Amino acid sequence: MSNVFHRIGRRRAVQGAAAGLVVLGLLLWWLLPLGEDPPSGTIKFSTGTKAGVYQDYGERLRRAFRRDMPDLTVTLRTSDGSQENVRRVANGGADFTIAAADAVATYELGHAPGAGHLRGVARLYDDYVQLVVPRDSDIRSVADLRGKRVAVGPTRSGVRLIADRVLKAAGIDARKDITPFADGIDDGPGKLKKGDIDAFFWSGGVPTRGLEKLADGLTFRFVPIKADLVAKLHAQGGAARYYRATNMPESAYPSIQNGIAVPTIAVANLLVTRTDVDTRLTEWVTRTVIRSRDIIGKRVHSAQLVDLRTAIYTDPLPLQEGAKRYYRSVKP
Repeated sequence: MSNVFHRIGRRRAVQGAAAGLVVLGLLLWWLLPLGEDPPSGTIKFSTGTKAGVYQDYGERLRRAFRRDMPDLTVTLRTSDGSQENVRRVANGGADFTIAAADAVATYELGHAPGAGHLRGVARLYDDYVQLVVPRDSDIRSVADLRGKRVAVGPTRSGVRLIADRVLKAAGIDARKDITPFADGIDDGPGKLKKGDIDAFFWSGGVPTRGLEKLADGLTFRFVPIKADLVAKLHAQGGAARYYRATNMPESAYPSIQNGIAVPTIAVANLLVTRTDVDTRLTEWVTRTVIRSRDIIGKRVHSAQLVDLRTAIYTDPLPLQEGAKRYYRSVKP
């Protein structure tokens, strides 16, 4: 009888070891595609302003790249935002970047240099347009900005692109009907707190660190951007079609919103590269972006929204070959 139990125990041990090897094999397949050595070299990644989500996300992606590709050096370059980011990748000043779909489409529709070489890697998360005013402000709608001092974002930012279009949809000429300031999320909150401006536009993932810090020292609120204004935006045609009416969730800034969702505009963010960036490198980058979602999402809330099922939709850009290779490898 003892021999029988011994044989059963040995068989179970062998089965357990085999199961462990299967799990290990699957793990290695996930971590090391095709059994290849990780890519090496140096790449430049254009991010955004210091207090914005692009910069925070980029810093954490760099750590994830270091984990998966230890011999790859990633240089981060801050920028004004989406418009500058797109231009940098198109002209070779960066290899990868994050940019809003409307900024990418604007660059393409303008037939700007290198536009035809831009390619998508992944759809990441949505930016929300956030129009911020002090709690006691008399500004209740975009139309109320007429005659006010308004920060519309740096010239080469995605914020500027959206702010100009939103103001136009509301019948406001940003050059004549307001006093515009070229401040973004780095400086706008401070100026609002000091009373140097009456309002500022921001477009970013939520929550944005710069606004969370502002909430510690100033009671502010968000001005709603309603669906009828979005319809007027769409009537502008071109890249404006990438805007959609939505609500900024009440959980974005709980201490400010008090459980109330805010009508606004959303636009998708894309991870962007070029046709000539190494295909194998792009495949590895894509893999890291997708599988680092949960780790990065613990610190950058927007990263939680990266989803394999939607990542392939990088309109207006076609997918780069390396990204295609990765998505095909994980297709069920």
